[in-house]
Amino acid sequence: MAAVRVTFSLDEDTVTRLRTTAERLRRPQSQVVREAVAEYAARAGRLSDSERAAMLRALDRVMAGAPTRAAADVDAEIRAVRAARRRGGRRHARTR
Repeated sequence: MAAVRVTFSLDEDTVTRLRTTAERLRRPQSQVVREAVAEYAARAGRLSDSERAAMLRALDRVMAGAPTRAAADVDAEIRAVRAARRRGGRRHARTR
């Protein structure tokens, strides 16, 4: 992978931590930054504990509510969807 030069402004504490970490690990500062960014990116897509808890509370509220449809109606709709899938789903005229 080709290296690309970029410029960032970092506060002194961050620069000190970067240099100290690179020296301790005996790795170039650029490698320490690459690995830190990769780890951060991997975590960024995951929910935090507070976000996860909030979503679970919302789900609990929804699940506690009264059903809006009778179970027989839901079962009938599921059977109809499954039957349509077995037939190949919806058939549309081809448009060119």
